[in-house]
Amino acid sequence: MEYNELVRKGKTMRLPEICTPEDLEMRGFQVFRYDEWEVLVGYFYQNGPSYFGAIYEHLDRDLSCEGFCQLAAISEDFFKDEGHALKWGLEVMQ
Repeated sequence: MEYNELVRKGKTMRLPEICTPEDLEMRGFQVFRYDEWEVLVGYFYQNGPSYFGAIYEHLDRDLSCEGFCQLAAISEDFFKDEGHALKWGLEVMQ
């Protein structure tokens, strides 16, 4: 997915382009750190409940909740629950 398309899809799902993990958690997303990445699980209502995964890459060496990260990927498909969305994120990281 091209970066502009990624940002456009992220805006539809209320995902910021650049933020902190703390900001994502305050928006109600479930966030899991994986090395210098953040794997996010979110919920988006589209013709019924739909879960999705997103990946953020840290922009600096600050891996705390206050370090800045940038949107790097969003799942193409929606999932039936949080577990499948998280599984997608972890598989992408492999």
